[in-house]
Amino acid sequence: MPIPVTSSPTAPDAVVIGAGPVGLACAIELQRRGLRVTIVDKGALVNSLIGYPTNMEFFSTPELLEIGGHPFVTANYKPHREEGLDYYQRVARAEHLSLRLYERVLRLEGEPGRYRVVTDKGDISTRYVVVATGFYDVPVLLNVPGEELPHVSHYYKEPYQHAGQRVVVIGAKNSAAKAALALTRAGAQATLVVRGAEVSASVKYWIRPDLLNRIAEGRIQAHFQTTVQAIRPGEVELRTPAGPLTVPADYVYALTGYRPDYRLLDVLGISTQPDAACTPTHNPDTFETNRPGVYLAGTVCGGLNTSRWFIENGRHHARVIAAHVAPD
Repeated sequence: MPIPVTSSPTAPDAVVIGAGPVGLACAIELQRRGLRVTIVDKGALVNSLIGYPTNMEFFSTPELLEIGGHPFVTANYKPHREEGLDYYQRVARAEHLSLRLYERVLRLEGEPGRYRVVTDKGDISTRYVVVATGFYDVPVLLNVPGEELPHVSHYYKEPYQHAGQRVVVIGAKNSAAKAALALTRAGAQATLVVRGAEVSASVKYWIRPDLLNRIAEGRIQAHFQTTVQAIRPGEVELRTPAGPLTVPADYVYALTGYRPDYRLLDVLGISTQPDAACTPTHNPDTFETNRPGVYLAGTVCGGLNTSRWFIENGRHHARVIAAHVAPD
């Protein structure tokens, strides 16, 4: 049964921007307190999960990914991407959530209690706005020549098209580690480029030793304390501790992280703090921003500190925001 894409016949009380797991959780909690809610997303339902690697295994167990009290049933100790997609789609159907997908928010006009969310498909009048946009859609750029070339990507999906190819993977954390391992096992010649002195200690305990062993045996070439200077067709220019080095590259994965969409936060009127994480301004007790009636939820609350909030510890934002908007 397809998910109905609907719009409320009357103006919603709240608009949730972002149809990811935390955005869905916010809509559910607000709806259960009697509010009319509309979810708007510039992409698909749980769009970030769609962009995740094929058959990716979540780092969390299913109960930590549940929203709205709906059981996440799986035969696996840790569910895979495809199971997550199915689960969140089923929750959206069960809760009869009002969805406006593939609709980009352009700005927020009006005043507290009388806001107007302006999108590329129309305006939505509302009293409250919840921003749950995550961070996966805006990659951290290398800012080097050639980064825009067609054989360079900031998103890794699967390794099979790279069998027999020379692939450079840039990064030192989980995404880069898993990509380098998968590429190697699929028959690619992987080269790992790491800015620091070692593979990050934050790489999961069952992934890091595997990667270090493959490096030690020579199946994966690794360059530490190394930065990319330029990318050209067929090669990547590096700066290593020993001096300049050019390595062959049929394809390049620049898996250097992601960041919130600060452009969107700016047009919504949400300021940022002058700290290292460029944290969006919000009350940590209520998640209300500097703009009254506008709230943040999920990973976006941490700014550049994208490892602060995940689905499992960001879900409670929904309950806090709902209790503040519609107290018992």
